[in-house]
Amino acid sequence: MWVTPPKNAIGRLSVAKNELFAMLGALLLFGMPFFETTATDTATHARTGRITTDHGTIETPVFMPVGTQASVKTLDQADMRQLGAEIMLGNTYHLHLRPGEDLIAEHGGLHRFMNWDKPLLTDSGGFQVFSLGKETRAGAELGAGAQGRLVAIDEQGVTFTSHIDGSTHRFTPESSIDIQHKLGADIIMAFDECTPDAAERPYAEAALARTHAWAEQSLAAHMGNTRYHGYQQFLFGIIQGAQHRDLRERSAEFISALPFDGVAIGGESIGYNMAATAEILDWVYPYLPETKPHYAMGVGLSPLDLLIAVEHGVDMFDCVAPTRLARHGMLYSKNPSKQHRLNIKNASFARDTQPIDAACACHTCQNYSRSYLHHLFAAGELSGQRLASLHNLHFLLQLMRDTRQAIGAGRFKEFKKEWE
Repeated sequence: MWVTPPKNAIGRLSVAKNELFAMLGALLLFGMPFFETTATDTATHARTGRITTDHGTIETPVFMPVGTQASVKTLDQADMRQLGAEIMLGNTYHLHLRPGEDLIAEHGGLHRFMNWDKPLLTDSGGFQVFSLGKETRAGAELGAGAQGRLVAIDEQGVTFTSHIDGSTHRFTPESSIDIQHKLGADIIMAFDECTPDAAERPYAEAALARTHAWAEQSLAAHMGNTRYHGYQQFLFGIIQGAQHRDLRERSAEFISALPFDGVAIGGESIGYNMAATAEILDWVYPYLPETKPHYAMGVGLSPLDLLIAVEHGVDMFDCVAPTRLARHGMLYSKNPSKQHRLNIKNASFARDTQPIDAACACHTCQNYSRSYLHHLFAAGELSGQRLASLHNLHFLLQLMRDTRQAIGAGRFKEFKKEWE
C-alpha cells in the first residue's frame, strides 16, 4: 500500500530516520518490530497487523475494551480472557485519583494489581480533564462559554479539581508520563489537550500549539525511563486540530515526524461524530507512517463505526459504549433497523424465545433468550447487565476477528457492505 509522505522534504527525512531508530530499538528488544503489517486491502486503506509487547501480541485491527478503573464494569478479568480480549485500557485520570499510581506501583504495576497478564494501554488523562469543564488559559476565555469551574489550562499543564473529593490536582506532560510509568501499561499516551468539536480557530490554534509542545515534553520524559517495571513501555503521540483541516494536517505531520511508537487521532470529534471522524481520517491519512500503528480514540459506538475506521487505515480503537449501552439494555444485533442494536427493555421481547443475535456464539446468546434478558432488566437484576455486557463485547471482538479474516481474503469492501 502506498502512502503519500509528508509534504516537507526535511520532514520526510526526519520521519524516515525516526522510524528507522524505532524499528532498530524494537528489533534489539524483541527480535521483531513493535508493529508489522501482515496484509493490506487493495480497494481501501484497511490492513491487518501485529503489535508485539512484553505481555503478548495484539492482532490488528483490534477493539480494546475499556476498564476505566482497572475493571470493565460488571465483568472481571476471567471474563475478558474468555472473550478473547488481547488488550485492555485503564484510565490515568481515574486511577490517579483512586487508588493512586503509587499504590499500584507498590503492587508491581497495573498488570499485577488487576490480575491481567496481557497488554494494557493507559490514556494520558487529557480527555477526562477536558471533560470536567470549559477550557481556559491563564483564566482567559479562549472559546465559547465562560471559564470552567473545574479546569484551568496554562502553557505548562492543567490544574483541576477532583470530582471525588474536591481536592486540587495538576497534570503536566512530565507528571502524566510519570503516572503512566508507575501504572506500567505496555502502551502509554502523550499528554495532550483534547479540543472541542466546534472549537473556534483562535482556541484550536492555541490548543494545538500546547499539544505539540507537550508531545515533545512527553517524549523527553518518557525516554528517561522506558522500562519502569522492567518491561518495555511504548509511547503514542496524539493528533489534534478540531475540525480545521489545515490544523489537522499540520498536527499529523508534526506528530508523525516525532519518534513516537504509534500515532493516535484524538479530539472530541473522533468517535462521537462519525461523519466528522471519517473526514478527519481522510485528511490525516497521507501523513501517517505506515510502519507505526494508527489509533482512533473513542471509536466504537456502533459496529459500523469500527469498519469505517478500518477502511481509513486505523488499527486500534476503544470506546466505553459497548458496556455502557449494555447496562441500559441496548444490545448489538446485526442489521436491526440498520442501527445494529435492539432495546431489550421493549415489551415486544417479553415472549421472544430467540437469542439476542442468532449468529452470535457468545455465552449469553448460547444460553439465554431475549425473553429472559427482558425479564432480568425489568426485575432490575444485575445479572442482566453482566450478560448484556458479555454479549456486546463478544460481538465487537468477533467483528474484529471477522474483519481481519476479510482483509486477509481480499474482500473487506464486500464485508463492510454487509453492515451498511
